[in-house]
Amino acid sequence: MKKLITFLIVLIAFSCKKHQQTSTTVDTSHNTKLSGAVFGTSYNVIYDDEIDYTVQFDSLFAVINKSLSTYIPNSDISKLNRNEPVVVDHHFECVFSTSKKIYEATHGVFDPTIGDVVNAWSFGADQNKFLTDSTTINGLMAHVGFDKVKLEGKKIIKPLDAYLEFNAIAKGYGVDVISAFLESKNINNYLVEIGGELRVKGENKEKRKPWRVGLDEPRFDGEQSVFKAINLKDEAMATSGTYRKFKVDENGNKFAHIINTKTGYPTRTNILSVSVIAKDCMVADGYATAFQAMGIDAVQSFLKSHPELKVFLIFENDANALETLALNGFPEN
Repeated sequence: MKKLITFLIVLIAFSCKKHQQTSTTVDTSHNTKLSGAVFGTSYNVIYDDEIDYTVQFDSLFAVINKSLSTYIPNSDISKLNRNEPVVVDHHFECVFSTSKKIYEATHGVFDPTIGDVVNAWSFGADQNKFLTDSTTINGLMAHVGFDKVKLEGKKIIKPLDAYLEFNAIAKGYGVDVISAFLESKNINNYLVEIGGELRVKGENKEKRKPWRVGLDEPRFDGEQSVFKAINLKDEAMATSGTYRKFKVDENGNKFAHIINTKTGYPTRTNILSVSVIAKDCMVADGYATAFQAMGIDAVQSFLKSHPELKVFLIFENDANALETLALNGFPEN
């Protein structure tokens, strides 16, 4: 359903060493940087250790995909969507439970059963035409509702026609899994990023500075540039953007690729980007999607009772100019 690519402003050479000579000591602090393809996007991991954990990362990604990827026919979630018997694993349980909490907190704005409706809409080459009729949407919406899906022990109980998809939260969960692995190896200075979702701990030891990351500037020309840069420490951040995937109706109104879980139609919104900072990336990822659909007023109201979430909005005002709104102490720089 997304994502906005978040630039990493981390000027680090690949697996290099930095030496600082004095008369008595040599500083060999360094970072290792690993990158690759995963979840239909890319990952970048930077940490202060010499060991290459590529094989371990790939193994963890494979296990997550086997559990949660709707693009893999024999994954647990694909089998569930075909109503085949499945005993779910820890990864599935964790993502399911967190999704349920966000679903309940947002009163259904975040809903992992909306996937079939999302799949029915086309956001391809012809972006100026709606390709889904109301009969199709109404029929699919009859099966939407995460409250109808239960986790009992290690088994999922759901209506036969319910379709589950955790794409709006799975990349954030992947970030958390890699972060937990690094901490299990006593690595306490790292940056983990998957498809723009990221989590950091400690500091950039090689630079002896805080981890510094950038938010993408909303641009409709397909180019990328940094809108603002901020420091993060022991936090995660996820971003959802609409300016690359949208439809325009005959009146010029933009409709985001974020689907309204109540109507089944693309969300009409002036929000271009939502960045959420939380303690873990899975939570930030889920709320970034929800806030994109909720609208500015609803987000402001919601955050009054959720001080643990920091939010930064970029939106178009009535004059079609960019405005920003930082909420709950989102860092200025």
